[in-house]
Amino acid sequence: MSEPFSRFLHPFDVARHPSLEPEVKRALLASWASDRSSVRDQPALRKPPGARRAVPVDDVLAALRSLDRGGEQRAPGP
Repeated sequence: MSEPFSRFLHPFDVARHPSLEPEVKRALLASWASDRSSVRDQPALRKPPGARRAVPVDDVLAALRSLDRGGEQRAPGP
C-alpha cells in the first residue's frame, strides 16, 4: 500500500476499517503515533507522510486502545 495514510482522515478510520487485519491496523496507528510523525512546534499533533491533515496524538492513542477493546470505543467528537 503506497502512502497508506492518504486513505485515512482520522485514526479511527484505520481502527474501524473492515478489511484491514488487526496487525496492519496496529502497525499503521503505531507509525502515526510515532514521534517521527509529530508536527514541528506542535508535539501534541501527528501528521505522517501522506496524511491529509494533522490529528491529536490522543486520538491516535484512543484508536489503538479501541483495538484492545474490540473497536467498540467511539471516536472523540468535536
